[in-house]
Amino acid sequence: QVQLVESGGGLVQPGGSLRLSCAASGNIFSINAMGWYRQAPGKQRELVARITSDGSTNYADSVKGRFTISRDNAKNTVYLQMNSLKPEDTAVYYCHFNLRRYSFSRSSGYDYWGQGTQVTVSS
Repeated sequence: QVQLVESGGGLVQPGGSLRLSCAASGNIFSINAMGWYRQAPGKQRELVARITSDGSTNYADSVKGRFTISRDNAKNTVYLQMNSLKPEDTAVYYCHFNLRRYSFSRSSGYDYWGQGTQVTVSS
């Protein structure tokens, strides 16, 4: 089994910062990509940021210049540094891994999700 454990959410004032972490544990052969998604009440889940195995990153337009995704390959951990937070960033944030558990797993990998962590930006 693979488990993703998130941490770092909370309540912050507009303009503040938070850092989310997500660590994967279990049998992992390789990781194709890691990412963060969010879902606000009444809205669909959306991609926030993603980083691939070669280090390529992409961000939602709404967070470019404010959020930074990074990873620690040795720890199978992905981070999301969120600066200049706005009330519209309020959502449940989910981490996502696309990975291969074994050398014989399909190259496209399988998707795993964290349990979600609440981020609330409010004064």
